[in-house]
Amino acid sequence: MKIKVIIVLLLMPFLAAAQASKSTKLFLPEKYDHYLELPYKKVGNWIGVMDLFIPQQSNKSTPLVLFVHGGGWTQGSKGTANQFKMFFNEGFAVATIEYRLAKDAPAPAAVEDVRSALCYLLNESKYHIDPDKVVLMGGSAGGHLALLAGYMQSNKQFDKDCSYQKPIKIAAVIDKFGITDVWEYIHSKSGSRNATWLGDKAEEISFAKLLSPLQYINQTTPPTFIVHGTADPSVNYQQSVNLKKLLDANGVKNQMITIPDGLHGKFTSQQNAEINTAIIKFLKELGI
Repeated sequence: MKIKVIIVLLLMPFLAAAQASKSTKLFLPEKYDHYLELPYKKVGNWIGVMDLFIPQQSNKSTPLVLFVHGGGWTQGSKGTANQFKMFFNEGFAVATIEYRLAKDAPAPAAVEDVRSALCYLLNESKYHIDPDKVVLMGGSAGGHLALLAGYMQSNKQFDKDCSYQKPIKIAAVIDKFGITDVWEYIHSKSGSRNATWLGDKAEEISFAKLLSPLQYINQTTPPTFIVHGTADPSVNYQQSVNLKKLLDANGVKNQMITIPDGLHGKFTSQQNAEINTAIIKFLKELGI
């Protein structure tokens, strides 16, 4: 009996690991073609990859959500398909990308990578992406990159590795608690540790402004959906308030959801469900 107990105890870690592996099985949407770890760019020894999900047997133009992960430009990864179920339910194509972090290359490399991924998807006709229905989305630093890359539209300032020749018109940007003023952010208590992304130009205000979405807002800026918690300890809530003010001043369609006492993306399940519903409604109202 003692021998059996000992064997069971020895096996418990392995059984637990097997159960955890089973419970975290990679979700892949049905009736979608999956292109995992798809290379879109190579710079030296660094290869930029994305996970791309395209509705099967779709010969018609498909709306796209291009997702950019967060992590203060210094960490993070593209994640998995689990976080995009709301878009799969609506028949969107979804791409989630890796980009160069601060350890790989300083700014504006990450912005260039987002633009390169966008151009790659627009250039590849086999994916049937509708160029008039492209949505950029991200959270935190990913929200910043989505805003900046989206607000550039046909401005090729950061298109170092982009060969797309036609005009780029982004249909919408979904920004979750993103950085809108880089200079203010890196001089805040929470953001100063991420100033390494700016490399040796961290103290050049003109360079920080060049990377700030607020600097590019005008009357042709894409419609923008904003989410931010008032108690966010990482990215000041005021960054989103200032974004909305400028969008309003320029007559740009936008919607901002404020989460009272909300932290940095740590919202309740109910709040997240309401946000997701509002995002889909916002996109549908735009005809996307």
